[in-house]
Amino acid sequence: MDFILPPTLPAGGIPWEKVIPPLIPRLNGTYGQNTWDPKLLIPESDTSTPAEVSCDDSGFTVQVDVKHFNPEDLLVKVTGDFVEVQGKHEEKKKDGPGLTTRQFNRRYRIPKGVDSMALESAVSPEGVLIIFAPMLPRSLT
Repeated sequence: MDFILPPTLPAGGIPWEKVIPPLIPRLNGTYGQNTWDPKLLIPESDTSTPAEVSCDDSGFTVQVDVKHFNPEDLLVKVTGDFVEVQGKHEEKKKDGPGLTTRQFNRRYRIPKGVDSMALESAVSPEGVLIIFAPMLPRSLT
């Protein structure tokens, strides 16, 4: 690959700060032409499927927003000490060839004392997947 450079370079050399933004923030808080913020280092969370997890005396409950998925697009399974929720929805584009895919995978740790063999799941009319497992009966010793 040939790189085309100007016939003469500036006296100070190539002004790299204008060609490539700096990789580390400057002391004045700028990152290239933008203001640098430590929040830029934290990846954006996937808010497409927010969940509420609770565990009380009645049992363990997980509620996941799945309004963009059909019930047949969802898979709920228990693996070890976790309940895994997977969703995958595919549809053909309306305006031409192609396929749009939406998917997610989530794992939630099942707390001690929960009867994972009695775990049940259902999708509400509002598009919320509700996973529930009761607590194991306490021994009366």
